[in-house]
Amino acid sequence: MESHLAVLLPITAVWLAAGLVADGLPRLDHAGVLRRRAGWLLALTLAGLASTAAVLVAGLMSPGRTPVDRAAGTLDAVALAALVVAACTVRRVHRLRAGAGAFATAPGTPAPHGLRAAAAHPLIALPLQVTTLLTVPALVAASGNDRLAAPDVTGPAITVGALAVLAVGIRHALRHNRLAERARQPQPPSARAARPLHV
Repeated sequence: MESHLAVLLPITAVWLAAGLVADGLPRLDHAGVLRRRAGWLLALTLAGLASTAAVLVAGLMSPGRTPVDRAAGTLDAVALAALVVAACTVRRVHRLRAGAGAFATAPGTPAPHGLRAAAAHPLIALPLQVTTLLTVPALVAASGNDRLAAPDVTGPAITVGALAVLAVGIRHALRHNRLAERARQPQPPSARAARPLHV
């Protein structure tokens, strides 16, 4: 294994875990579980940002071609995506966790559709998953596989990656809209309110 590949693998694992946790948030139907998973997601996101920033800063400060310097040289696109995560995702996840905490006062409290719609917002999961996707070229470069870096492969790979990002973004937008529509629907009256008043 290349030495800088060993530096990149933990970063990729953290971003992948964050993307998977974020993708599963809207499916959670209990406020307490949603709050706990949002806490996990916040921790994973901060760990991904910290590890990416640490490698980039160490690469700038290290002389010569050390493993960290070589790993930092492949993280340019990942750094840009991580900036989007820091600007958009962290704040939304923090607000989602606080909102879920307001509903999780009793065990088994259902998560309202509005809270699940907030969990399904594209700016939560999509930046994390794009960041994970952008670590793939860094891993390919670190593995020393020159065939995958050939011009006749790079173009189709970029096209497939762009189509994958578009498909994932559309999926998140549709799921968010569906849950937001449910949150806007009027709630049915309770059975007691629907019964006629007896004098």
